[in-house]
Amino acid sequence: MTEPAIRTAELEKAYFGVPALDPIDLEVPEGQRVTLIGHNGSGKTTLLRILAGTLESTGGGATVMGHPIGSSDARATLSFLTDQPVFYDDLTVWEHLEYVARLHHTVDWEEHAVDLLDRFGISDRADDLPATFSRGLKQKAAIAIAFVRPFDVVLVDEPFVGLDRAGREALLELFDDAHADGATLVVATHELSSADRADRLLALREGALIFDGRPDAADLPDLVG
Repeated sequence: MTEPAIRTAELEKAYFGVPALDPIDLEVPEGQRVTLIGHNGSGKTTLLRILAGTLESTGGGATVMGHPIGSSDARATLSFLTDQPVFYDDLTVWEHLEYVARLHHTVDWEEHAVDLLDRFGISDRADDLPATFSRGLKQKAAIAIAFVRPFDVVLVDEPFVGLDRAGREALLELFDDAHADGATLVVATHELSSADRADRLLALREGALIFDGRPDAADLPDLVG
């Protein structure tokens, strides 16, 4: 039996005794493209941060590609694009790309990095410090950095915030390419226009999973209402 890309078992999170994520049992097969929706505070970011290993759960467990979340093996196979990009103050965009690519032993990363910068129209900013960028430019730089390395699973939290139309289209094409290459994608968003590109839709409300199925079987406005 093939190990799912993501598996959770009674995974939950509470802050000072207040539930933020109800116990959740979930399996995401390898290569599946998932859209995770819900209003602000529904638990989307909490779930992704726990899976990425940047936030500890208060109960249950989970694996990524068969590895316990937070382990070095899980981190090696997973790329996480957060909703609040963070950069080193003294590294340029290109230096960030090189650092992340080499950290993950990426072969021939330079050509891929150039392509990513071209896609998002920031080639002319490669030698600038992303810490000084506008919100939109920071998002574009963060996307390039997240996708310059190899991964089997990518978790993405509210990726469209701050992006212009061209940036949104470039990102959706990047998702399509990653999916075609066999990667597993989980994209959390409150924007419903791209939901129909996914194989599967998950909806959270007040920490509870209220929908798990095909996007065309969902009443999207109701699920985020």
